[in-house]
Amino acid sequence: MKKTATAILAIASLTVATAAIADQLEDMMKKNGCNACHSEDKKIVGPAYKDVAAKYHGNAKAEAMLVEKVKKGGSGVWGPIPMPPNSQVSDADIKKMVEMILALKK
Repeated sequence: MKKTATAILAIASLTVATAAIADQLEDMMKKNGCNACHSEDKKIVGPAYKDVAAKYHGNAKAEAMLVEKVKKGGSGVWGPIPMPPNSQVSDADIKKMVEMILALKK
């Protein structure tokens, strides 16, 4: 019984943490204009954040690569439409958004 209660509490905690990450990510997307091309769970112009998280799951180099790609822009990974550079977004915001994106679950 004690193990079941502990497991339920752990699942509930993860659910709340995931929702908090999604809310914070949504706020940062709006603040930095990312939501014009991206959404958490569906493709707009660019990929859904959950698709990015799934693609790079387990890749130790993903965070650094994505931070650079968001800052400098890029093309070819998700289709022919290039992502423009986001030099107006602070390095701290980019790093935090990439961390949160990679923490999302499909």
